[in-house]
Amino acid sequence: MAVTRTALVTGANRGIGFEIVRQLARLGVLAVIGARDPKDGVAAAEKLQSEGLDVPVVALDVDREESAAAAVAEVKRLYGRLDVLVNNAAVLIDAPGGFNASLFELTGETARRTFETNVLGPLRLIQAAAPLMREQGYGRIVNLSSIAGQLAEMGKGYPAYRISKTALNALTRIAAAELNGGNIKVNAMCPGWVRTDMGGANAERSVEQGADTAIWLATLSDDGPTGGFFRDRKPIAW
Repeated sequence: MAVTRTALVTGANRGIGFEIVRQLARLGVLAVIGARDPKDGVAAAEKLQSEGLDVPVVALDVDREESAAAAVAEVKRLYGRLDVLVNNAAVLIDAPGGFNASLFELTGETARRTFETNVLGPLRLIQAAAPLMREQGYGRIVNLSSIAGQLAEMGKGYPAYRISKTALNALTRIAAAELNGGNIKVNAMCPGWVRTDMGGANAERSVEQGADTAIWLATLSDDGPTGGFFRDRKPIAW
């Protein structure tokens, strides 16, 4: 009998995370919405129910260590396994100037808040999910990063966000190395500039386009890559 894969997607009540849940559910994956406010998660799940997709919700605040562990434990309690973790939740709060924010105006508070969500959040969830994945001999971990974190193409603007995504890429490589050999794949991807609350209305990509590579990585075959950085399903430079 084929196993029904179970996925947990963080920050999934809107934007790219919501679309990842939608596409995974359409593929027959039991995709769980992780939402800081369960009411927002339920509202998102109701939208998908109108499309014939039955999607559960768990409370998940990636900024709180106990919340990350509790969310993974709840998925295991309800479904007995966790096959896929998509670390989608992130913030871009650089100011003043938004995308044009300067390193020399970056405050410690902005840097700490950004790192808390964009790096420590995924770290906590990987630490919580990895034992389950090792136990079942299967796992797919997808970290939503950005070309803004590429050292190869590093430039100016939104420094806290850039630094956090570079750190997330390092986390991806370390986790992939430590989990290698147990059919657990850990990869990072760049969705591109997507029309979401973070990306804004002028962004060049739809949420469907932004989610595509994450879906591919979440459903990799056993001979798929690990420890890579991808955009449009193709490797890109770190």
